[in-house]
Amino acid sequence: MEIKTVHDYQASPELLKNKVILVTGAGDGIGRQAALSFAKHGASVILLGRTVSKLEAVYDEIIAQESPQPAIIPLDLKGATENHYRDMAATIADQFGKLDGVLHNAGLLGILSPFTHIEKDSWDDIMQVNVTGQFAMTKALIPVMEKSSSASLVFTSSGVGRKGRAFWGAYSISKFATEGMAQVIADEYEGTKLRTNVINPGATRTSMRSKAYPAEDPKSLKTPADLMPTYLYLMGDDSISDNGLCFDAQ
Repeated sequence: MEIKTVHDYQASPELLKNKVILVTGAGDGIGRQAALSFAKHGASVILLGRTVSKLEAVYDEIIAQESPQPAIIPLDLKGATENHYRDMAATIADQFGKLDGVLHNAGLLGILSPFTHIEKDSWDDIMQVNVTGQFAMTKALIPVMEKSSSASLVFTSSGVGRKGRAFWGAYSISKFATEGMAQVIADEYEGTKLRTNVINPGATRTSMRSKAYPAEDPKSLKTPADLMPTYLYLMGDDSISDNGLCFDAQ
């Protein structure tokens, strides 16, 4: 996958005006910041996550910054079925008429361990959230995205999704699958109104990162806000000709 960077991108204040964008894992970390940034640039953001109180806090922040009113979808990718995603797609089509962007940001790290110590239950959970859930959700949402004049589908990968790393086990393997899924969709929809790309956020000051590297000084890392030029670029029409690429956010 070709790698591209747009770290210095400056988004116009109305870049995402009238756009409807779904963000998964919107309750905290990069998802929360992306939701706030998309809303600040004019988007109506659909906040998806498993913890209602966190989504409500982000909702309140978006209202406080006088951005368009967001919507909340409480959903745990670990337990969601294809019916949940079909119903969700129907609701979005009914309420908004279209979907201009999806940021697949939710992910499960699991426990870092030697390969032979990976437990089947842990493997299943990680694959369910990081791969199967994203597959089922994307399959349901693409018909709604096709109602947009310019739709952007963005998956989240990792450095360990390009080169396997010892002890990163199921998470690393799930990210290889994510990149593969993005490439398949990008190739199928080449030349249409739907573009598909991947973001590698890099080492970022989030709770997932602190779980993976408990001894690391979080102050040495970029914040989610530092990464937003890349996220905004991919959701706005300036990236309309980009398809099947991987963007390094750092």
